[in-house]
Amino acid sequence: MTAETTTDSTTTDVNLTEGPESIQLSDTAALKVKALLEQEGRDDLALRVAVQPGGCSGLRYQLFFDDRNLDGDQTTDFGGVAVVVDRMSVPYLGGATIDFVDTIEKQGFTIDNPNATGSCACGDSFH
Repeated sequence: MTAETTTDSTTTDVNLTEGPESIQLSDTAALKVKALLEQEGRDDLALRVAVQPGGCSGLRYQLFFDDRNLDGDQTTDFGGVAVVVDRMSVPYLGGATIDFVDTIEKQGFTIDNPNATGSCACGDSFH
């Protein structure tokens, strides 16, 4: 995960949504995001989750820190951690859960997405 910021000062209405159709952030992932934000020394950033074309299965996930508010963003708060999804990604991410794993085999954020009908062997893209 890379932390990227921009200086776009566009302001828009933000929808706060919670429930089964919104994205979910596990407690472990929320703690990791908080720790990363503390390392950045920024309290004005949100975790932006997006779906972009690419990868071997057609779509890939992007997770990064962002200070922008885009038209149609869906923002959900998880104990002080804001998770933002753009309006084009919302249909692909409704009900998805972001977690953080830290094992001897693997460390990083994972996304369990009930909307994905298949994925590639590397697990980085889906369709």
